[in-house]
Amino acid sequence: MNIFSAKQLYEADKITTDKQGISSVDLMERAATQIYDWLHQRMQGAQVPVHIFCGIGNNGGDGLVLGRLLIESGYTVTIYIANFTDKRSKCFLINYDRLKNVAKKWPVLMTSEKDFPKIHEDDIIVDAIFGIGLNRAPEGWVKSLIQYLNEQKAFRLSIDIPSGLSSNEPLLDGEAVIHANHTLTFQTPKLSFFLPETGKFVPYFEALDIGLDPEYLVSTTPLAQLIMKPLAKTFYKQREKYSHKGTYGHSLLVGGSKGKMGAMVLASKAALSAGSGLATAFIPECGNTILQTAIPEAMVLSDVNNDFISEIAVDFEPSAIGIGPGMGQDKRTVKTFLKLLSQTKRPMVIDADAINIIAANPSAVKDVPKRSIFTPHPVELARLVGKWKNDYEKLKKVKVFSKNNEMIVVIKGANTITIFGDEMYINTTGNPGMATAGSGDVLTGIITGLLSQGYEPLVAATFGVYLHGSAGNIVSQEKGHEALLASDLIENIGKAYLELLIQEESQIQNEEEKSSS
Repeated sequence: MNIFSAKQLYEADKITTDKQGISSVDLMERAATQIYDWLHQRMQGAQVPVHIFCGIGNNGGDGLVLGRLLIESGYTVTIYIANFTDKRSKCFLINYDRLKNVAKKWPVLMTSEKDFPKIHEDDIIVDAIFGIGLNRAPEGWVKSLIQYLNEQKAFRLSIDIPSGLSSNEPLLDGEAVIHANHTLTFQTPKLSFFLPETGKFVPYFEALDIGLDPEYLVSTTPLAQLIMKPLAKTFYKQREKYSHKGTYGHSLLVGGSKGKMGAMVLASKAALSAGSGLATAFIPECGNTILQTAIPEAMVLSDVNNDFISEIAVDFEPSAIGIGPGMGQDKRTVKTFLKLLSQTKRPMVIDADAINIIAANPSAVKDVPKRSIFTPHPVELARLVGKWKNDYEKLKKVKVFSKNNEMIVVIKGANTITIFGDEMYINTTGNPGMATAGSGDVLTGIITGLLSQGYEPLVAATFGVYLHGSAGNIVSQEKGHEALLASDLIENIGKAYLELLIQEESQIQNEEEKSSS
């Protein structure tokens, strides 16, 4: 699924009405009917009071259409108009007039706080005040209205986007945004739904297909692409029957220091579990017994130093390198890592202290192999690209870093975002339980293991993030969020692969049953 800007969605609306020979009012009717169908399916005629709060633009017009359809079906509906200006959209006015034929009572015109209605906790609030065209923060009594609605215990449903939130611009005023319980968005979700500062206003959403022109949606370069199951399936490479371990590469995992060998255990085991044919861990001498006891399937090469890495030397040509977990930043570690960068040609996975070393030595980025994959957490990312004022500035800084250096950057978070130049991929798997020690080391191992098997770097990054989150979802269903451990993620990488394939087989079986009947 693609994510588009507000400007692109307006273009899609216009192209749709032109090509389909319909008016903007007709498209609004179609969109609002989808909202009505969603509500009607769940309410089934229940006489729960519905309070629809409308602005005076097209989002308010959607609310008016919804109100009319609910009234026609016998629901108890009160419509309120946030009458904060004399300007009204044409579609709003047309649908305002259409209410005359069905409404027993005219919409309540609100002009101040004294017009705020009493709302019971069992009622339903529908937010249709502002849409994606909002370009300034709500002020005065309208801001107070939003805050008042947020204080109510009633269920809050937002149409297209919570009022006060922008589609793809920085947060205008965090105190003037509807905290929606659920959002029904038109055609595609908005970028703001997936960013830490703004996503909290959209805990749950559904994208309703309102029939926008499919050619436009397919041919237009989106702001971002969601990595969901159908797309993840296309990444997967089927194994050949007559392949062998050498077919799937030899991963080299470099890292560890005294007291931090667990990171290398996790990364190395994850690389093998993701499918790497062979894996060698290059670690300080102190980690030998730990690694060879914890992972009998992995090979180990030891540094001459006991406590930290001082001289990286291997006797084979790795097909992929993952470096950084638990590595530390001793000056000798820094020196040998920078030397490795200048000698390596294949894309690498660069994590943890390897990122910190590059951030502290900016000129070293020129030696990093092109299309290497950086996997920073927020603090490491700030060291790498500089601090940001908001999530959109963060994305901009990462894109500049990625384009200038031809690197792939994985911004880890609730919705991990992978960036390569202007391309942006938003992951849809994962849960809060994965905010646990070692989770990032596992991700490094998974991506390294995929690179080792011959997955193209950008695919390895996006697919690796998807599998990592999928494994986390599988664990959380069994253990809950709080008890999830990084090692649990590794144990469920196989199930994450199966989750893709089993559903596909089930769908084939269902189709065969339908055709036979």
